[in-house]
Amino acid sequence: MLSAARVHPPAIGAETIAARAVACLRLEVATYPKPGLVSPNDSGAHADMDAALLNRSAETLGPYFVALTEAGARGAGMDALRAIGLAAESAMLDATGGVNTHRGAIFGLGLLTAAAGFRAARGSRRTLGGLVADLWGPAIAAGPVPPDSHGTLAARRFRAGGARREAVLGFPTIYDVARPALNAAEALRPDDPEAARVQLCFALIASVEDTNLLHRGGPAGLAFAQGAARAFLVEGGIARSDWRARARAIHAAFVARNLSPGGCADLLAMTLFVDGLDP
Repeated sequence: MLSAARVHPPAIGAETIAARAVACLRLEVATYPKPGLVSPNDSGAHADMDAALLNRSAETLGPYFVALTEAGARGAGMDALRAIGLAAESAMLDATGGVNTHRGAIFGLGLLTAAAGFRAARGSRRTLGGLVADLWGPAIAAGPVPPDSHGTLAARRFRAGGARREAVLGFPTIYDVARPALNAAEALRPDDPEAARVQLCFALIASVEDTNLLHRGGPAGLAFAQGAARAFLVEGGIARSDWRARARAIHAAFVARNLSPGGCADLLAMTLFVDGLDP
């Protein structure tokens, strides 16, 4: 488990930052029920992966998060970060037999770990998202786009913003939607961190134009997913005594429609990471 205590940025080193990133990926996997997503209970809408595979992938990424943190501490440019990210993707695919488990997380968490390294080295008081936008936003916007990723294809087809736009803007969804939702859920159920993460997941699905949902279900699939998540929240979310049964039913509905909000899963892990480090 991650400690609930916040860490003062200058006191944290690359190994610790990377370990927190991996722990956040593992916490995302451990959370259940998450509509359509993999957990220790089942594989959701994914026939090609399970919790063990995702955890193995997360552990494989640890050394690359260290390298990204150290590169950020040196003030490296986006080309250097991209090279480390591509090496991480290659290691991930080797570890999973070619299954894309964490490409989006490598991008998003990779940038946030680099920002954490920069901040620890320089003593900056900027948020991690603000540093990503300031240091690398223009290069991300101008840089190459993976031509074959599901997110890229969906973003192009449906004119969605996707992960690149989030990064360029400093991850506004994390700061404006996800972190407040997580903190409110933690206050509501301080004795049940998994419940807080489930509430966070639903808040993300309700708000995010997830390109993975667009890829799998088109605009109708996205609308169904967002509507189901919003209904869960409006009708009480985790404040209700039967919240687990309601969340499981929505999970089953996503699986039946082959819907998986993979972008929201990445943002869940990234929110946990940011919440542990940002003041």
